[in-house]
Amino acid sequence: MQERPFDLLNKVLGKQVLVRLKNNVSIRGTITSFDAHMNIVMEGAEELDDGELRAKLGTILLRGGNIIFVSPA
Repeated sequence: MQERPFDLLNKVLGKQVLVRLKNNVSIRGTITSFDAHMNIVMEGAEELDDGELRAKLGTILLRGGNIIFVSPA
């Protein structure tokens, strides 16, 4: 059986992930929820610049249309 994108999101729910956005911003945090449009709510989110902490963002909502990839951290 082939794995679907939402299967991966269900596997990493409650775990830390790395998300890359269209504007080349990287966000690391814990996924707390997502919807059918791949909008993602994250807690403990941090913006990274070349792997280094740039800003602590806390709880954020990422719009699915801006996400390039989600990777388990």
